[in-house]
Amino acid sequence: MVNCRFLSNRCATTGPDVGGAAVRAFSQHENKPLYVVNSTFGGEPRFGNICSNGGGLSSIGVSYSVFNSLFSHNSAVGFGANPQRPGTPGGGSGGAIYNDGNRFDLNICGTRIEDNHAREGGGAIFYVSNNRSGHLIIKDSILVRNPSDGFETHGYPGIFYLGDGPPQVHNSTID
Repeated sequence: MVNCRFLSNRCATTGPDVGGAAVRAFSQHENKPLYVVNSTFGGEPRFGNICSNGGGLSSIGVSYSVFNSLFSHNSAVGFGANPQRPGTPGGGSGGAIYNDGNRFDLNICGTRIEDNHAREGGGAIFYVSNNRSGHLIIKDSILVRNPSDGFETHGYPGIFYLGDGPPQVHNSTID
């Protein structure tokens, strides 16, 4: 995806593995990443993308490499998380980006992620590598004002992360 704009997209508002108001990906050929370059997801309050999980990007077992892009005003509106808590429909994680699966990476470089929201975890990024083999790498980026109403990883506001070691953050602001 190069020079794309994803504005005001909607998908199902509940469900534990439902996601990707703008883009949803499953199993890539030869485990190659999807590239997102110079693209906008939301951009203004009236153009935010809304889904149960992953207002902007969502995937199961797919790596993303995101360069020089903007994610703002996207929302994960489901509730009950994943796995869903008893008595809830599930969802609500990854306001901007939702990644789940086993071995995959999320590389973010030169990107601004701001003013996104998750009803559960990861206002900016929800990243779970179930077998703890994946990596989250953030370089030369700004992540600000991405509230998580339910949970996030200590020391990484707006991010919920389970992977191989801590997130790798270089020359970036996370606040």
